[in-house]
Amino acid sequence: VILAAFAEQVDVITFDFENVPATSARQLAAQVPVYPSPAALAVAQDRLSEKTLFRELGIPVPEFAAIDDRAGLDAALARIGTPCVLKTRRCGYDGKGQFRIKTLADADAAWGALGAQAAHVGLIVEAFVPFQREVSVVAVRGRDGEFRAWPLTENWHVDGVLSASLAPASVDTTLQILAESHARAVAEKLDYVGVFALELFVRDGELLANEMAPRVHNSGHWTIEGAETSQFENHVRAVLGLPLGSTAMRGHACMLNWLGAMPDAAAFLAVPGGHWHDYGKQARDGRKVGHATLRAETVQALASAVSDAGAALLRDPQVGPVVARLNEG
Repeated sequence: VILAAFAEQVDVITFDFENVPATSARQLAAQVPVYPSPAALAVAQDRLSEKTLFRELGIPVPEFAAIDDRAGLDAALARIGTPCVLKTRRCGYDGKGQFRIKTLADADAAWGALGAQAAHVGLIVEAFVPFQREVSVVAVRGRDGEFRAWPLTENWHVDGVLSASLAPASVDTTLQILAESHARAVAEKLDYVGVFALELFVRDGELLANEMAPRVHNSGHWTIEGAETSQFENHVRAVLGLPLGSTAMRGHACMLNWLGAMPDAAAFLAVPGGHWHDYGKQARDGRKVGHATLRAETVQALASAVSDAGAALLRDPQVGPVVARLNEG
């Protein structure tokens, strides 16, 4: 009754988080347009469905296997080998619901940590990928099928949570083209409407799909200042059936996530090209409470700004990998 009353008051419905009950999404879609569709949302909510879709589309993925019980885990480990990662199929994000199995001796601990979830949200084992880089392509598809993608973004994670992003990623143009092709294939197969992110591993010049996020994505927050049209604006344009905006970059950009507590805004904003975003959340260990973006016209200028920001905030470990990457070129 509450959902029906809500649907009567709006023209279109969208989501900013994928863990929405599928039954609720379907109920709303019976009354009002819902984007992304409940069908697309269902695929993105389930790691097994997601990986199966990627494989059907010819998108390379790490080896994987569905796990129903402990015997299934042992069989998967025998086939896939170690290291690998045991994950919940649903309701996992930012490293939650995962257990890394380094050797067969870790199987008991992995099952002890996640085995009880097998009957509730399902489990999947995925081969560990010794990647050189983690990247993501954030893309948008309109109600009329128009498709656009922002430049590939390189990402760094700490304990499974995004720490920093750099755009554009310093990769070969062929990888940008390939990533966009993969994203377009997924969007068209699902008849997807709105913004989504495709997270990928770079291994020996090859892209392997990790997962899809059916929403605006943390690795695309730099688009607010660093692109002609932000991911947020283009998502609204898409779900309302409006023409999509340009996804071209405005120079080079680095996004830094603030986890746990906000650092000193004044110290950061003294750095040229800095933009500050405070989410107004209560401080808590590991919680995303804000982010900041640095934008510059050249790689050299961005490297200097990121380095200065790290020094000002005493966050050299966070910015170090970004500065190192920028200085490679």
